[in-house]
Amino acid sequence: MKLRWFGHSAFEIVSEEGTKILIDPFISNNPNCDIPVEDLEADLIFVTHGHLDHLGDAMEIANRSKALLVGTHEISVFFSKQGLESEGMNIGGSLKFDNIKVTMVDAKHTSDIDFTDEIIPGGSACGFIFQLEDGQKIYHAGDTGLFTDMKTVIGEIYKPDIALLPIGDRYTMGPEDAIIAAKWISPKEVIPMHYNTFPVIEQDPSIFKEILEEETPIKVIILKPGETYKK
Repeated sequence: MKLRWFGHSAFEIVSEEGTKILIDPFISNNPNCDIPVEDLEADLIFVTHGHLDHLGDAMEIANRSKALLVGTHEISVFFSKQGLESEGMNIGGSLKFDNIKVTMVDAKHTSDIDFTDEIIPGGSACGFIFQLEDGQKIYHAGDTGLFTDMKTVIGEIYKPDIALLPIGDRYTMGPEDAIIAAKWISPKEVIPMHYNTFPVIEQDPSIFKEILEEETPIKVIILKPGETYKK
């Protein structure tokens, strides 16, 4: 499995069998991403909520590469109205794509589509748990604050191996709450996200790493935008 971070909350997962998954592909307007959006291809594109810095370039990439778009029912309806192929889900539901299982989980955030002439309701914000062909589980938390389901549902039931957690504060959890979330979820590894894209979410991820690794056996992987982690 290869996991590439584009900055903010945008990730690419390439599975063992070669399936290309994009999550929240905020690329062309992402100040920390120097990868041309035209270079990105995908089989599946997942969107955690309707805000521009998460829905991003999903529609352009899907239209060009014929990728399937996946989001909440409301986000899926929006995509369908743009003439794009999409699948809707909701919290607690799962879909299978060949040998990959994806479960939608809760997130505490807003989700209205905020870049159209009039704001369009986008349903609930969400996160995703990806169970890859080899059984490895990756949890993308989306934009979220701390909530107890991270312990009782995501940690105790789904048991992800890798957690992608926001640490930027202001619009999501900050580092202190993200440390609590990581302890509740108890993955083997955490990759921090949603920080340093804009001045209002500036954070030093090395402090998050130092505290979490000192207090738990969890390994923190700090990626630079464009960097790939292989597992």
